[in-house]
Amino acid sequence: MKSTPRLAAFAAASLVVLCADAAFAQCGGASWYALTSKTASGERMNPAAMTAAHRSLPFGTRVKVTNQRNGKSVTVRINDRGPFIRGRVIDLSKAAAHELGFIKSGHTPICFQKVG
Repeated sequence: MKSTPRLAAFAAASLVVLCADAAFAQCGGASWYALTSKTASGERMNPAAMTAAHRSLPFGTRVKVTNQRNGKSVTVRINDRGPFIRGRVIDLSKAAAHELGFIKSGHTPICFQKVG
């Protein structure tokens, strides 16, 4: 059977529906930031902490982030809102980006899922 773009889109949509019942998972771009201002949760941003910004996950949610280029993973806690750049799904603290190995490039493709 020949695959068509419409069939491929349906298969991808079906996969998303199946994954919706499992633990939350998302893939896309990640960047890092190292400000020391207050975060949206009210706490001061600490570049040395394992924290991250996400547009909608509740503050305090822990997620395991995996760098798709090198396979390295780290667990971070959501304490801020963002990112505000199209294609990016999470902003990480400088410490988390260091552990994932993308400080120099500034951004990388990642996947993440809720833990705990």
